[in-house]
Amino acid sequence: MLYLRNLTYHPTASPIAILKNISLELAPQEMGLVTGPSGSGKSTLLEIMAGLAQPTSGLVQWRDQPLNAEALQQIAGLVFQFPERHFCGHTILEELRLGHPELTQERMGEAMAAVGLSDIDLDVMPHSLSGGQQRRLALAVQLIRQPYLLLLDEPTAGLDWSMRRQVVDLLKQLKREWSLLVVSHDAEELSLLADRRWRIDHGELSPVPQPSKLKVVS
Repeated sequence: MLYLRNLTYHPTASPIAILKNISLELAPQEMGLVTGPSGSGKSTLLEIMAGLAQPTSGLVQWRDQPLNAEALQQIAGLVFQFPERHFCGHTILEELRLGHPELTQERMGEAMAAVGLSDIDLDVMPHSLSGGQQRRLALAVQLIRQPYLLLLDEPTAGLDWSMRRQVVDLLKQLKREWSLLVVSHDAEELSLLADRRWRIDHGELSPVPQPSKLKVVS
C-alpha cells in the first residue's frame, strides 16, 4: 500500500506552497487518478513521488516503510508528459538499453510484450513509431526497471481519439500487475478506469466520488 501523509512542498523561490498537506492512499493493482487545471501542482506531485524532488514536510510510505528520494527512485517509474521528446536512443534497442547495458533479451521481451509492442523491429528509430506506439515504448522503458509503481503525467495528451483509446486500454491491462497513479487536466476517458480519484487545485488535494456505472436493463 502506498501512503502520502501530509505532504507539503514549498521551495524557497516560491511565495506560497506548491503542495499543501497532500494525503492519499493507493493499493496494489489499483489506478489512482488526479485531475486539476494546469499549474495546480499535478506534475510536482509526481516528481516528488518519483524521488526527483524533496518534499518540505510529510511522508511517502510504501508498505508502512517511510521512503526517501533515493528509495522512491528505485520503486517508482515516471513517464513524463510527451515522453517521446525525451527519447535519446537512435534505435528502439538503444532506447531500451540506456542505463541497462546488462539487459537480457528475455527482460526486454517481457517489457515490450507488456505494452503490446512484441512485433516491433528493435532496429528502427523510436520517432518512426506512431504517437500511441511511442507512449507504449516510454512505458516499456520504465517497466524494464521493474518498478512497483507507475507514474504517468498526461498520458493521452496530444493524441487523436484512436491513439487515446489504445493508451486507455493499455493502462487497463497494466493495472492488473502494477499500481498506477495518473495525472491529467482532462480525464473523461480515464475516470471509469480509476479505482480512486482526487482533484487538485492550488496545491490542495480533495477526494472525488467514483462516477456511477450505468446498469444495463434486460
